[in-house]
Order: sequence, then structure tokens, then C-alpha cells
Amino acid sequence: MEWIEKLNQSMQYIEEHLTDELKYEELGRIACCSPYHFQRMFTYMAGMTLSEYIRRRKMSLAAVDLQDKDVKVIDVAEKYGYSSPTAFNRAFQSIHGIAPSALRKDGVSVKAFPPISFHVSVKGAAQLDYRIETKEPFRIVGVSEPLFQGIEENFAIVPSMWGKAENDGTLQKLAGMMDASPKGILGVSVCDEAENWKYFIAAASTKEKADLEEYLVPASTWAVFPGSGTNQSVQELERRIVTEWLPTSGYEYANAPDIEVYLNPDPQNAKYEVWIPVTKKQP
Repeated sequence: MEWIEKLNQSMQYIEEHLTDELKYEELGRIACCSPYHFQRMFTYMAGMTLSEYIRRRKMSLAAVDLQDKDVKVIDVAEKYGYSSPTAFNRAFQSIHGIAPSALRKDGVSVKAFPPISFHVSVKGAAQLDYRIETKEPFRIVGVSEPLFQGIEENFAIVPSMWGKAENDGTLQKLAGMMDASPKGILGVSVCDEAENWKYFIAAASTKEKADLEEYLVPASTWAVFPGSGTNQSVQELERRIVTEWLPTSGYEYANAPDIEVYLNPDPQNAKYEVWIPVTKKQP
């Protein structure tokens, strides 16, 4: 399957660049999606973030190098992109539980993390309801925070934003601004090829923005998946979309924002929709 082949080609690119500059933009290009969408796909399919996988692969190979007693730790650190021996030591211990120098002793155990490869598996016992929706550009107003290119750091930023918006009255203000589609409080990830990635908590609105920020969501086609439950269920739905629906859907990621539409405010039993930007695969 072409989609799986592209992912495996990106894994080969990682293997070929573990000792030099590894560009997330190139990984996205190989997989025909943005760097952000590539990282999301990888996290859901591999069960770990891309940065964690790369760290594990580097430290796995570093352990092999260090079993040669003539090799210096500082040289191995530099080989795998660590300018500081302290940073390399910290990364090595986080994976293997021992200092690099401990490999100078015989009989010391280390961990091996082989390269990942992706394969098609049969899933889908539980149905996934969805619809395809094409929209012209629409305006949102709200608050935003910058996101990191490596999405691992963003796992702390986004929940903190929602907590702050609930406590300082922003969510109530946005509820009063809603007068356009999609109706609901929106979580919008604007992560295209540009450097200025942002996450918005917003509403679709034509009203004056007052002290809020505005953004024009570009025209696109989205696959829209309804769901209900807690924040954990949103993540589970997104995982199923990427691992079960997308590989056999006839669609691939488009270069447009991801959107979460929260249709009611109950955090323990929310009703929501996950909007994934898509484009038809070329034959």
C-alpha cells in the first residue's frame, strides 16, 4: 500500500541521517504531508513521539559503538549530534539506565531498539462514522499560543491553555462570539510548512474581535468524525482515525489546520467533532 510504503521510506530516511542533520520537513515531504501531521501519524501508530524514537535509535547505536573500548565517549556523543558530553550522558542514562562509561566493563546489559517498520493490519471491528465537508475560508477569533516544531513539548502547552481559558472567562466570551460554522468552541492547530506554528482556542465568528486574535482558516476539505466522552476519548478517536481509517480511506492529509469542535462544555461527557484536513489520493 502506497501510504505504508511512504511511511517506511521516511523510516529509512531517519536511519540514513541518525549521525547528521535530520529534517522533519523532509520526513513530511517523503510521507506527502506536513511535518506536524507526520509527527501526529507517527505518534499514534508507533505509540511514542518521533523525537523519543529518534533518541532511542541513536542511543541504541551509541551503545554498540561504546562497546569498542578504544572509542572515546566524547567522540560518540559528537557522532550522534550531542555537543555536550553531559547532555549525551543524560540521554544515554535515560534509555539504558547506566552511564556511557559503564560499558567499559564486561557483562553490562544495554537495550536494543530496532528500526520501526509499518505494516497493514486488519482492524475496524468497531465502526467509525464520518462525513466529508468542504468549506470556503472562514474566520475564527480567540486566543493562541506558539507551538514547537517537535510536538512533544506541545503536550503540556495545549492542556494548560484550556485550563487558563476556562478559569479566566475566555471560553464564556467565545461562546458569545459564535455566529458562524462550525458551531462550537474550537481547538485549531495551525501547523503548515511555515515556522510560526500556533494553537488557537477560538470560535467561528463574524463579530468584532475586540481584544481577541483572528485567523482565516483556508478553504479545504475535512473528514469529520463525531465523538463523545472525555479528553482521553478525543485522543482515542484521533488514534483510530490515523491507524484505522486513513490508511484505507482513499484520502491523505492535506496542508490545512486540524480542528476539534466542542459542541457542549461538559469536560466529563463532551460532545465533539474531530476535523482532519484531507485530499483525495492521486491515482
